[in-house]
Amino acid sequence: MVMIIVSIFLWLHGVVHLLYFGHSQKLFELQPGLIWPENSWLFSSLMNGDKTRLIASAFMLISAIVFIFTGTGLFLKQTWWRAIFIFAIAFSSLAYLIFWNGKLEQLPDQGFIGILINLSLLFFILILKWPTLQL
Repeated sequence: MVMIIVSIFLWLHGVVHLLYFGHSQKLFELQPGLIWPENSWLFSSLMNGDKTRLIASAFMLISAIVFIFTGTGLFLKQTWWRAIFIFAIAFSSLAYLIFWNGKLEQLPDQGFIGILINLSLLFFILILKWPTLQL
């Protein structure tokens, strides 16, 4: 039962990345006035907003796919799910860090909560070795 709940959580975490994908593609606004990722501390001085949004979209889409894939691997009790999960956490966290605006304001809107969730999941899965597969 625990593995099903964690699998669903990983799928939903992937769906949140899809929401950021939609926002970065300007399909909708997550919040009025949110200019993420166009004001990225790394990319805003190197390229225009369209290119930054395109790169952010790719990062968010890959993150979403990998989290959903990880949740599916756990649900199906596959032994490889942890390795893919570690990649998902690293990739997702890196994406939010490089598209952050560099300021300590509006952090939740720029993926800060996602990074906290990633770190919490990493703690449970690597340090506590939870959940365990019961084959």
